[in-house]
Amino acid sequence: MFRAAAARTQVGRVIGRRNASTNVAVQNLESRWKTLSTSEQNSIAKQLEEAQKGDWKVLTAEEKKAAYYVAFGPHGPREPITKPGHNGKVFGGVVATIAASAALFYVIRLNGGEKPETFTKEWQEATNEYLKSQNSNPISGISSEGYKGTGYVGN
Repeated sequence: MFRAAAARTQVGRVIGRRNASTNVAVQNLESRWKTLSTSEQNSIAKQLEEAQKGDWKVLTAEEKKAAYYVAFGPHGPREPITKPGHNGKVFGGVVATIAASAALFYVIRLNGGEKPETFTKEWQEATNEYLKSQNSNPISGISSEGYKGTGYVGN
């Protein structure tokens, strides 16, 4: 009975020492992680790994947060490529490019010459008559029986 009580007290002291040593290292770990050297990062990671091998109920909230950050936090290869506000810049760039393209299209159309003579109604009607005389597309096209379409005459 006395041995069991002494063993519990000794285990409590070891756990207390372990928590005291890692608590200092894990406080505000998320904000300090980038400033730590690689050897310090590895040392903290090993301490947390050893602490996790024990009972998780004795780990403090800071130790649990630090263990999660070391395992899954946004550092190293998991660091985001884009920074906050990047989506707005991309959207603005796309809108500006579309606006510039529309303006260029409008300027080209404004300064363009007259429409080609093949766009006139007379030319298109002449094209219809020529195709009928050549019996072009006799099954379902302009030369077919009962054709009711406009042929090549546009609006």
